[in-house]
Amino acid sequence: FLLNWEAIVLIFGGTLGSVMISYPWAALRWVSTSLRIVVFPPKRPPISEIIRVIVNLADIAKKNGLEAIAGEIPKLPHPFLADACQMMVDGVDEHILHERMEHDINTTRLRHQQQTNIFNSAGTFAPIFGLLGTLVGVVQVLRNIQNPQMMGSSMAIAMTASFYGIFSANFLFLPIASKLGYYSDEDILTREIIAKGIASLHAGDVPWLVSKKLEGYLSLALRKKAKTGKN
Repeated sequence: FLLNWEAIVLIFGGTLGSVMISYPWAALRWVSTSLRIVVFPPKRPPISEIIRVIVNLADIAKKNGLEAIAGEIPKLPHPFLADACQMMVDGVDEHILHERMEHDINTTRLRHQQQTNIFNSAGTFAPIFGLLGTLVGVVQVLRNIQNPQMMGSSMAIAMTASFYGIFSANFLFLPIASKLGYYSDEDILTREIIAKGIASLHAGDVPWLVSKKLEGYLSLALRKKAKTGKN
């Protein structure tokens, strides 16, 4: 029977304590949001849809001017795209707009990386506490070597502690970190595509050129990601 409350408290309590010592509250306060994203994945529009929308905005801007896209802003599928278009319609300088988008992308990337690191750290700490629980159980076995009943309970702690540590790391913490990393890469790539599209709109590019630029950037980004994954 694998239910052992002493081992559970040692593994999960120790892991929680180590994570709280390792990271500031500014990073830990996003953990509940990250867990909610893992359980209920966000509904994001596919990148192909984002590109189609940006090309459509380029067509509207080419025919009627940048101000004409104001009516399309409430219908845009991504808040980052809506914010960027609103700033562009409001006449924000191109360089300032570019800096604000880059700052948003970098801030988002950093926040996502922090959340991934938290669960990777938990996946590292948990097996160590499992080993610690095993050592504690072995010490208790040796202390009660002449008491068969006490030896049994101590051995249970020793065995289940290792199980909880390995199980929680490989079936809980590390898979969560991997899924958060996947969602992060997807979100960052979408924002980068939007930033490139807004730059093309600001430059007055024709729709077909906007489409070629974004598709080329997407292909390059995916090739780099695939190459990184192989390495």
